[in-house]
Amino acid sequence: MIRRVRNFIFLRDILILSLTSFGGPTAHIAMFLDVLVKKRAYLSEKDLMELYALCQILPGPTSTQTITSLGFKIGGPNLAYLTLLVWMLPAVSVMITAGIFINILNDNGVSLDFLRYVQPIAVGIVAYSAYQISRKVVSTRLGYFLMILGCFSAYFYRSPFLFPIIITIGGLCTSFKFKSHQPVEEKTKLKIKWSNFFLWAGVFIFAALLGKYTGDLAIRIFENFYRNGSLIFGGGQVLVPMMYTEFVEFKQWIGDVEFKSGFALSQALPGPTFSFSAYIGTLSMKEYGVVGEIVGGFMAAVGIFLPGTFLIFFVIRFWEQLKEFRIVRASLEGIQAVSAGLVIAATFILFEPIEASIVNYVLMIGTLGLLFFTKVPTPLIILAGLITGIVIN
Repeated sequence: MIRRVRNFIFLRDILILSLTSFGGPTAHIAMFLDVLVKKRAYLSEKDLMELYALCQILPGPTSTQTITSLGFKIGGPNLAYLTLLVWMLPAVSVMITAGIFINILNDNGVSLDFLRYVQPIAVGIVAYSAYQISRKVVSTRLGYFLMILGCFSAYFYRSPFLFPIIITIGGLCTSFKFKSHQPVEEKTKLKIKWSNFFLWAGVFIFAALLGKYTGDLAIRIFENFYRNGSLIFGGGQVLVPMMYTEFVEFKQWIGDVEFKSGFALSQALPGPTFSFSAYIGTLSMKEYGVVGEIVGGFMAAVGIFLPGTFLIFFVIRFWEQLKEFRIVRASLEGIQAVSAGLVIAATFILFEPIEASIVNYVLMIGTLGLLFFTKVPTPLIILAGLITGIVIN
């Protein structure tokens, strides 16, 4: 009974986070630290950052994998799947609804320009998160060097395949310091359960073959997003340009205006950034009526979230054993330092497309000031930006 009550409280906390966590994975981690570590003490700050670093290495939605793996640690696979569902469902439902009504809005001349103030506020939130994370996980000269290296590498070489490479390099650089870590690990054989890895690979191959030979659009949507979810490193900000290239320019399943309007809306929503995929899946099935649009949205959402979940379930089963090796514990210093650098780089990358105006600069700096010097909740700052946009528009 005690365990059930604890699981219920945990899922309630996840629901609250899904409704209040704005700004993507780099901003989510700051809220995870506040709610899951400081207020509830489900795990230590160190353990959360280790999970976050592990999820950075794996493909898929980083914040979703982090929070799902926490559910796994607390209550096993069943609680983990419930955690994933509670975390993704609010944002996915909103994006499916937005996809259904976007054509109605466009036909009636309703503009989504009122969302234009959300992006500079989000950049301010990410910048604050970058400061918080770097302050907590970097403490040595080598760590600062790796943080700077990660930041410059991610900023100047914007390939999704760079993220796992630079994080691995960071881990290798500090792994040589393993002799300074105590105690010496016992010589135990690492036990790896391959079931979830084979499950991930099996679904990958089966979906590709089924989509090719049936030609069913809903299955093809699932296959496309499952493939993207299996190959994307670096979170939703990396996913968006790749989706634009594939679904707007190459396959032409949705139009340019529809894509950009949906992306603006997704930036205003709390929860996982990857929920944007549900919007694309919904619009892709617009010729099949409302039921078809809902099916398309959920197929896209399941496709994008499932591979990362399978992979984190595969790794986390032997992660605790793996951490017992001194060389692994030593490598975490470099992994966390580079991860902090990637968050800093994300701040500048998100800043670039924002229009250079006094209003946007004031919003970014003002958001930073509120987060540094006041206790104003992040959702209220986002809400203020939305209301301002509506009034001015």
